[in-house]
Amino acid sequence: QVQLVESGGGLVQAGGSLRLSCAASGRTFDSYSMAWFRQPPGKERERVAAISWSGGSTSYADSVKGRSTISRDNAKNTVYLQIDNLKPEDTAVYYCAASRFPGIAVTIKYDYWGQGTQVTVSS
Repeated sequence: QVQLVESGGGLVQAGGSLRLSCAASGRTFDSYSMAWFRQPPGKERERVAAISWSGGSTSYADSVKGRSTISRDNAKNTVYLQIDNLKPEDTAVYYCAASRFPGIAVTIKYDYWGQGTQVTVSS
């Protein structure tokens, strides 16, 4: 069982940056691949970024590619998402998720989810 708690959301002006954190409980964090998802108001949830258990492989949605970085610190049981040059369309609830499946394929199933953190980007 893994419990995930996101933090770092808030209100940011367009063009600014934000770093989200996701702290995981449990002793086997480094055996899970991790991802960040987001769900804008009235829209479907999308996977924003994913990272393999070792951190050696990452994947990004086109909507954030080139201005975001996903990373993890297995010693701290934490995964991060840095987004730069924020845009109003980045406004969403951001969730982190953990998967027992290795890798970063878009089709993998995520087993554990956090409660989410709101990010609002003002224009």
